[in-house]
Amino acid sequence: MPLVFRRRRPRRGFTLIELLVVIAIIGVLIGLLLPAVQGAREAARRAQCSNNLKQVGLALHNYLSTHTTFPPVVVLPRGRTTQPWSGLTRLLPYIEQSNLYDAINWDRDFEFTTSPTLAKVRVANFMCPSEVNEVPRLTPTLTYYPNNYCFNQGTWFVYDPVSGQVGDGVFVPNRAYGPQAITDGLSNTLGMSEAKAYQANYWDSQNPSVLGVAPPSTPAELITYVGGTFDRNGHTEWVEGDVHEVGFTTTFSPNTKVIANVAGQPEEIDLTSMRDGESITLPTYAAVTARSYHPGGVSAMMLDGSVRFVKDTIDLKIWRGLGTRAGREVISADQY
Repeated sequence: MPLVFRRRRPRRGFTLIELLVVIAIIGVLIGLLLPAVQGAREAARRAQCSNNLKQVGLALHNYLSTHTTFPPVVVLPRGRTTQPWSGLTRLLPYIEQSNLYDAINWDRDFEFTTSPTLAKVRVANFMCPSEVNEVPRLTPTLTYYPNNYCFNQGTWFVYDPVSGQVGDGVFVPNRAYGPQAITDGLSNTLGMSEAKAYQANYWDSQNPSVLGVAPPSTPAELITYVGGTFDRNGHTEWVEGDVHEVGFTTTFSPNTKVIANVAGQPEEIDLTSMRDGESITLPTYAAVTARSYHPGGVSAMMLDGSVRFVKDTIDLKIWRGLGTRAGREVISADQY
């Protein structure tokens, strides 16, 4: 019987060139898909941020229903320095955090330093999901937890401990305003906005040191007031009532870069002339800018409880107008 030799068919496989082409195509597809995925994630984070602000806005209005005014951002005793509680602590019962609020004995615990346990607690409603530095801040005496949502404290001037004068914002020291005092209208007045945790800042520059100083018109003009102590701990203490911890001002529009030279390196800064409660003679001026990690702007809550996304490109005059409680500016929603 004759032998039959069958020819083996060569196995079909990828050549090196074909494999490289496939890898290149996959890389291109990933490159096209990744921005879309990142965009979807950021949209989800921004939606959660907006929801957080809505919850805080609801808390403000529940506080208003109970007390007939919005809460004071801070209460400062005249004639002595203090480490004051923030307005955020007064909202705790209205965001289902009564257990935290009840930890404060308001008849005895005049300062937040009396409650080291509370200072380190994370309150989810106060944190934006896009925040990249959400970590506790450890000090030799206390551990603090940061916050992203801050009270509108006006244009520039905040408080004078000698005369008791306050700035033009809604949330100012030693005042608790009701809707009747917000003559610009609740829907046309900023209540709260975002700020970045661990913001670099100068504090206690003691400049300006007199009343009646107009707000700087440019970042370069603000730099002339730089001095005092530099750190990177702005907005890291939700329990404390200082403007650079739980407040913002409309000195500059959202995400404006104010660059100072710090030890030979550029730093994007805020500035507070004197921390609230740290002097019985010097006024507090503050350029604490609203900032966020959302591309193009910040989430902001109006006093009527509505939340809007305000673009970085908003006209500074409009932004400052939104920050005043009784400036009589005529502003329509299509301007921002």
